[in-house]
Amino acid sequence: MKKFAFITLCAMCIASICTSCNNGKLQEAENQNAALSDSIAGITAAQDSLIVLLTEVTNGVSQIKEMEKIINSTDFNRETPSQKESILSDMQLIAETLKARRERIDELEKKLKKSGNYSRQAEESVKALKNQVAQQAAEIETLQAALKDANVKIEDLTNQVSNLNTTVENVTSQRDAAEQEAVRIANELNTCYYVIGSNKELKANNIIQKKFLGKTKVMEGDYELSYFTKADKRSLTEIPLHSAKAKVMTKQPAGSYEIIDKDGVKTLRITNATKFWELSNFLVIQID
Repeated sequence: MKKFAFITLCAMCIASICTSCNNGKLQEAENQNAALSDSIAGITAAQDSLIVLLTEVTNGVSQIKEMEKIINSTDFNRETPSQKESILSDMQLIAETLKARRERIDELEKKLKKSGNYSRQAEESVKALKNQVAQQAAEIETLQAALKDANVKIEDLTNQVSNLNTTVENVTSQRDAAEQEAVRIANELNTCYYVIGSNKELKANNIIQKKFLGKTKVMEGDYELSYFTKADKRSLTEIPLHSAKAKVMTKQPAGSYEIIDKDGVKTLRITNATKFWELSNFLVIQID
């Protein structure tokens, strides 16, 4: 009986030892399986990230080509400031997006190297993505430089136009001043003065003077212009005299004028203005 009990006890100990060994192996297998699952998940996540980045970079090519088309077809001379700012903003956004993609590629590459799953195929994929992003960044820089150059040329053209406008304004001002001066001189040269008065009135204003033997002389010199009527030789053709008698006292040439009757009163009609005013710009008419 004691012998049976001892055998039974030994059997139970062996079974316990076997069970403990089996549990240890099972735990180790589960740990290895979990590590393998994590590794597979890491590889899958890395592959997914590569695929997402590849899609984004491919779409980026289309964005840049579209931006290049916009810039090449844009007439910046006619664009409004807001439209130019919009184009600049779009290009800046693309440049910032490319920078973010480059950082994500670098981060992914570090993770792959650290995980030990950095295969040659993954390395080639990362390298290709880097090259594409670098190429796109270079294209954006070229487009930004082209736009900047276009803006500089527009600014130069604007300055040239402004300078030309200033020159035109100066020339126009000088021309206007010259024209005004020419008009002033022409008006001055064509200004004439005439006076109509009785013998007494003309003497009182020191325009005529009684000479020896009863002759009358028209005084020459500085007349009191306020007593004269100012007129323009170019438009003065007739002078109503409001009198039945009239006599020209100054030396207007014969044949350059005539005195006619109109409704019982005299009117002086100038028939040749150039000849009429060639000796003097003053006309004195006595009406009694």
